[in-house]
Amino acid sequence: MSLADHVAQEFQRRYGETPTCIVRAPGRVNLIGEHTDYNDGFVLPMAIDRAFYLALRPRNDNYVIAHSLDFDSVSQFSIEELDHQNERDELWGEYLKGVAWSLGEAGYLLQGWEGVGSGDVPIGAGLSSSAAIELATARAFAAVSDLPWHPATMAKICQRAENDWIGVKTGIMDQMISASGVANHAVLIDCRSLETRSVPIPADTVVVIMDTSTRRELVTSAYNERREQCETAARFYGVRALRDLSMPVFDGQSWALDDVVRRRARHVISENERTTQAADAMEAGDAVLLGRLMNASHDSLRDDFEVTNDALNAIVQIARPLNGCYGARMTGGGFGGCAVALVDEDAAAAFAETVSAAYHTQTNLTATIYITHATDGAAIIS
Repeated sequence: MSLADHVAQEFQRRYGETPTCIVRAPGRVNLIGEHTDYNDGFVLPMAIDRAFYLALRPRNDNYVIAHSLDFDSVSQFSIEELDHQNERDELWGEYLKGVAWSLGEAGYLLQGWEGVGSGDVPIGAGLSSSAAIELATARAFAAVSDLPWHPATMAKICQRAENDWIGVKTGIMDQMISASGVANHAVLIDCRSLETRSVPIPADTVVVIMDTSTRRELVTSAYNERREQCETAARFYGVRALRDLSMPVFDGQSWALDDVVRRRARHVISENERTTQAADAMEAGDAVLLGRLMNASHDSLRDDFEVTNDALNAIVQIARPLNGCYGARMTGGGFGGCAVALVDEDAAAAFAETVSAAYHTQTNLTATIYITHATDGAAIIS
């Protein structure tokens, strides 16, 4: 049974009738363009075929009552009296409240609703399960409140919910791709202008996500430190953000930078170049070049930005030489989580099996491998 059918069935069981609508919002994997978003740069993610679903109907008051099948809990709140909850089993509902709060702050008039939700985006793996919940919630409010749906606008509203209500200072990429994904395509996002360009996944290839089963821990300070180092480099060059520097200009004065700051900036500048080159390669159907750029991205993240870990490096090194693999790299913020590979479709099943076995032998960890396809962004599906 599909998740859409599952939430619809559970809604029917709880409320005795079919839902008014079912909304879906996907998770994402970033093919290339890491730690460029908060430097006003370019990212190249795709929405994946794992998502969060809500089956719902409108209410005649200002209450939201949402049943989470994944957490076996209920979040209930008034849109007019929003406050934070500290109970652990209610934390998932803070994403719903945060979106309601952010929509209200943006001036939208909201109607209440009740529903049932469930998702299959792995939590904590760096595949944006939180953005999927946020965009599905925004889609639900838009459906019952008759709000206009503009993907970039709703992405910014959901980002504000994550930043200011949840307290996680993410860039815009996760919400943008969950809002504006395109089936069979990745989306090049300009994180300054929010302009997008859809580019096709190369023919006869699939994207394989390799979850290392390691999770990011104690990385907030490391993330903030890297942000500050990037900002230090931008100030040195007198530019708004590292996105505004070309490599020749950077090289001309990089000798005057602190060594660590220089390496951080070099990653961001070179990663922006790789990301736009990757979009062009995809437009041309050049899987070989795309794979090379993915490899170079991982090496830069490992050596210059220093956000990989042993598990990520191991699974990437296992994947790269295998039959049908064009390239592999860590994806997400780093320090654990997932890597991503571009693989011939016909070789993908054998690739997944070989990576899983070799990774376990080398690390004694169990990887979870997902062969994924690009899907559309947040939508009403019935």
